[in-house]
Order: sequence, then structure tokens, then C-alpha cells
Amino acid sequence: MTRMTALQKAIAVTEALAHERRLSDIARHTGLPVSTVHRILQELVTAGWAREEEGRTYVLGARLLSLPSRTTGSEDLARLARPQLRRLCEESGRTVHFAMLDGDQLVYVDKLEGTRAYAMRSRIGMTLPLHCTAIGKAVLAQLPDAEVRQVARRAGLPPLTPRTMTDATVLLRHLAKVRTRSFAVDDEENEPHTRCVGAAVVNHRGEPIGGVSVSSLAFDVTGAEVEELGSMVARTAAAISTAIGGPDSALPPGRAAEDAG
Repeated sequence: MTRMTALQKAIAVTEALAHERRLSDIARHTGLPVSTVHRILQELVTAGWAREEEGRTYVLGARLLSLPSRTTGSEDLARLARPQLRRLCEESGRTVHFAMLDGDQLVYVDKLEGTRAYAMRSRIGMTLPLHCTAIGKAVLAQLPDAEVRQVARRAGLPPLTPRTMTDATVLLRHLAKVRTRSFAVDDEENEPHTRCVGAAVVNHRGEPIGGVSVSSLAFDVTGAEVEELGSMVARTAAAISTAIGGPDSALPPGRAAEDAG
């Protein structure tokens, strides 16, 4: 049997992290000695490609998860974000969503129900547009105007409610206001009677990869509450960005914001 090179061993351990968490299980999965696996894992931890948790368990690290690749596991990103999402849900009492960018649309990868008497109709796996959602507009606000126009040409700007912006120039003027605050608001633009507040999550290069939002029925969110929820959402998005390897100032003022008007 051909002996594995050091690189092959490191690759085997990294791939095993997609399936196994415990040191002994990773060793069994790869067929490598526990001591060898432990050494490789420590090197991966140092590089940011793995993270050690309690009980000698390991998970994929922020630096690896932030690489721009379609093989990036949305479940791993959702798991990293979950503590922050749970905190936001508890503080706000609203339904919380975490969505990932997938081409010119977003996909919900996590959802936590709030404590309100009603439930939101959204579900994990549901896709949503960029031009009329809180997370989507927060993402677009991170992009240059020329790129926003390209997205608009590719995806279109279909009217989903009477409040949806369907003209690229109007949308760009709106995004200019978006960039003056730290969160975005969907004011019944995606669904009637629904208001959402969201902010973008960025990777290690400061590029938007998705975002987090809170959602309520429109009557249940006052103007003052929008500001309060916006601050909560912005803090949560910044914390998630940092957790996946984003810059310390993941969401500086003027980058992922919007005006509800």
C-alpha cells in the first residue's frame, strides 16, 4: 500500500471534518493514528481551517468556511451563526432568519420562530429576491452600483407588491440611502403586511455572502422599534461575520444600510 504524503493526510483529515467531530472518529475515518490526526488538527486550528470545541471535538474553521466556493456548507455556516441568531431571537421576540447568497438570489438556511402569537410563512430552503427584501437590499448596498445594475439585468426587478421597486435607477437611489445606516428594511416590498429588518454578513474579504433579519407583521413594528431592531440586527450580523472570518469592522456605517422610505 502506498504511504500517504503529509499533504494527503492533511486533506484526509480536513475532508473527514465534514462528517466527523470527535478526534477518535476522525482517526477511524481516515485510518490514521490518533497522534497524527491530533497534530494535523492542531495545525488546521492554527491556520483557521478548523476549530476545537469542548470534549476534544473539532469543526470546520472560519477561514475555510469563508472561502468563496459552492462547496461551502451552508449547514456549517448556520451552525456557526446559531448562537448569535438565538440571542437575537430572544432579545427581539421576533422571527429570525439567516440567508445565504446563491447567485442572484438568497436562500434561507436557518429560521428561529419568535414569541409573537402569529407565525411567519417562511421556511428553510425558500429562495427570495435581492431587490425587495431586507437582507437582499443590505447585500446589494455592499456592492458597487455597476454590479447592482448587472444583478438587476440578470434577475430582473419583478413587482411582488405595490411597494416593490421595479426600476434600477430608483433602486440605486434607494441604496444610496441604504448606505447611510447599518441595517435594511423591507417595508411590505416582498410580501404585503410583512416588515423585515436585516443586515449583511460578509466574508474575510468584506464581501457579502448573505445576511440576518428579523420579521414581523407590519402592524407590529413601529418606527421607533425599527431603529431598535436595526441596531440588534446590525450587531448580530457583525458578530456572525467575525465568527466566519470577516474583518473586525465587518459592517461599518454606510455599507449595509437602508432607509425604510
